[in-house]
Formats: sequence, C-alpha cells, structure tokens
Amino acid sequence: MKLVFMGTPDFSVPILEALAARHEIVAVYTQPPRPAGRGKSLRPTAVHARAEALGLPVRHPVSLKTPEAQADFAALNADIAVVVAYGLILPQAVLDAPLRGCLNIHASLLPRWRGAAPIHRAIMAGDTETGICIMQMDAGLDTGPVLLRRSTPIGATETTARLHDRLSVMGADLIVEALERLDSLSPEPQPESGVTYAAKIDKAEARIDWTRPAAEIDRQIRGLSVFPGAWCMVGNERVKLLGSRLAEGSGGAGQVLHGLTVACGSGAVEITLAQREGKKPMDAAEILRGLTLPERLA
Repeated sequence: MKLVFMGTPDFSVPILEALAARHEIVAVYTQPPRPAGRGKSLRPTAVHARAEALGLPVRHPVSLKTPEAQADFAALNADIAVVVAYGLILPQAVLDAPLRGCLNIHASLLPRWRGAAPIHRAIMAGDTETGICIMQMDAGLDTGPVLLRRSTPIGATETTARLHDRLSVMGADLIVEALERLDSLSPEPQPESGVTYAAKIDKAEARIDWTRPAAEIDRQIRGLSVFPGAWCMVGNERVKLLGSRLAEGSGGAGQVLHGLTVACGSGAVEITLAQREGKKPMDAAEILRGLTLPERLA
C-alpha cells in the first residue's frame, strides 16, 4: 500500500522501519527541527533522521490547519496514513484524505490512558498490564474505534524507559499485522466506561516527597525514568533516582536505612539506579563509592 507515516520521537522509529520494509511510504511527516544542545543548533527529530537515512521524503510543517498544507497532504493520494506520537492535531480534512483513513498506534489499552503520556501514567498508577491499540482515528482525543489490541504485563521493577522500548517493538509488529488483515478487521467502538486521561508529565511531579507510602514513591521513580527523572536532595546536591524496588525496613521519612535503602511515610524503597549532577546514571554501588550520604534525604 501507499502509506503516509506521521511520527516524531524514538518510539516511532521501529514502526517506521517495519513499515518501510513492507510498503511504499510516499511521505514521512514529523515535527520541525528544534534547537538543541549547548550551541542551540537545529536538530532533526528521531523520525526525521531515520527517514532520511532510509531515503524517504520528509515533511515537517508547523501546522496542518492551512489549506496549502491540507492540499499538499491530499495530493499524495495515499491509501492510508499511520500515525504514532506525531504531536500535531490532524484536522478533519487530513483524516479524510487517505483512501482508507488514518490509523493511530497508541501505547495503552484504550479507553484507559488516552492522551500524551500513557506509558508514564500506567506505571505511576500501579497498573499491572498495558499494551498497544491500533485505532481508527477520528476527531476526538484517542476516541476512535479499535481494530486490534495486544496486552503485556508491567514488571514489578520496570521503568518507563524499558516499557517504552518494549511497546515500540510491539507497536511495529501489530501495525504490520493490522495492515495485512485490514479487510477482515472489524472496528470495535471504545466503551464509555473505564476512560482515563494520561496528562502530559509536568516537571513539578518529579520531586520526591518521602512522607508518601513506599509503593507510591517506587512507582514515581520508575514511572519518571529516564525523563524527566524523579529527584531528591542529597545534602546540597540534587540527584535523580532512576530505578527502584520495594524494600524491607522502616524509619523516619527520608531516613537512609542502609546502602541506598530509604524509609518512606510507610515502608521503604531501595534505589537501584541514580544520576548525580553532570554525571551518567550509575548503579547503587557506583553511587555509594563517590557520594557521602546524609542521615536523611530531602
């Protein structure tokens, strides 16, 4: 089939690669290059860079709301558009342009966790399961009927970064299957019950409050790893905590019990991966070799 691919971050790249190996991609749409790094030079998105390496034509309009942008999209005469973490709202004229509409790859079991940050929110909420849905797009926010879904358990120590990578590969497999079976799939309307929204992660959510229960802090650490990274103050230094698990022990909130095991409002967590300012992430043993811990973390 003639496809338009629309995506932006690393999550979308394995899906682009899988589709490019099997279908004709007539255009890749992605977000415009943004200033990055110390020099603030323009950096293309992960999808942009990979598409160019694959020899695919790339477009990065600032908006799809103009008549010109919509006419350019329609002129591609695509059979279908595949959208995954693109970052722009698709107007109805764009949704209607491909012969067979637009399919979205969403990293949750809809209708749970519609919206921007479904992987983070699933871990932070303590969900034991998530997955991938292939959805027929409509004008709503992840409200379209689902063509295909696949679930996967969330591990007890799994971080957003690890789950992100697993779901990306799942998404690539599932969209390939969906396109192969497109004529036989029946769109399934999403139920009205069970709807939750995965709001964009705010950096204000990242500071750890050690008075909260250990289970909540553990999910916060794993859910915000690696970006933006949950953090606390270790003496006068801000340290990101990127991996954790529940541990035995009790004490005052923030009290360092032993090693990198810290007491919470109830229970304790063991920090397994952390990152000091200006350094790379390190496991607990490495961190402890170069950092003197106070009696209590703040």
